[in-house]
Amino acid sequence: MMAGRRVRRTVRFLVLRGWLLVLLVLVWEVAARRAEDLYFPPPGRIVRVMASEPGLGELGRSLELLLLGWAVAGVVGVALGVGVGLSRVARHLLEPVLQFGRAVPPPTLIPLFMVVFGLGTSMQLATVVFGVVWPVLLNTVDGVRSVEPVQLDSARVFGLGRAARLRYVVLPAAAPKIFAGLRVALGFALILMVIAELMGSGDGVGARLNAAEREFRPDRMWAVILQLGAVGCVLNGLFLLVERRALAWHRGARRGHT
Repeated sequence: MMAGRRVRRTVRFLVLRGWLLVLLVLVWEVAARRAEDLYFPPPGRIVRVMASEPGLGELGRSLELLLLGWAVAGVVGVALGVGVGLSRVARHLLEPVLQFGRAVPPPTLIPLFMVVFGLGTSMQLATVVFGVVWPVLLNTVDGVRSVEPVQLDSARVFGLGRAARLRYVVLPAAAPKIFAGLRVALGFALILMVIAELMGSGDGVGARLNAAEREFRPDRMWAVILQLGAVGCVLNGLFLLVERRALAWHRGARRGHT
């Protein structure tokens, strides 16, 4: 019975959320076939290109770069954010630097990274990490600063040391904003991964886009674009599942207060 309810609920969810997408694809198919424009092929042709030239190796290589850069930026951003958020002196000293670093568009630093790291994975990874670390770092700082002083004072009264207060008070209180920063960073990582590979890569998704441009194959470019869109949706969905499980206690506490 429970399995049947879940299946019906899933089907209902897909129908309610997916009907507009299906309609748009149908309109695109009809309009593209009537226009017969080389630059806007119908979805049917794009799907056939994706089936005949899946490019899973290049996509897998790009995903490795994306997830590695996102993970490195996440660890660095959370660690620095906690340190800055807990220290009033560090916060006042580093606030202008952090705001300036966040304001620098990461693609403008690609020529510098090319000179420092050369063409290849190191340059691409540096581009992703630099662009992705800021939302994680700043959200972590904001989350740590939002911890109620009463909670910290109570933890001290009960004899909790600095490490225990960090583990049981600071990080749980800051977790919602940390996860929000990680989710934003995941979207940035996908964008910067493509930009970095377009600028200097012999393989990956960027190489496929460059090859499609050189060969004047818009259908191949659209196939890569749709693959990237699908990857972004899947990554966001998986992250939301992890976030819901990790922050289930937070939603329960909010319901308890309301």
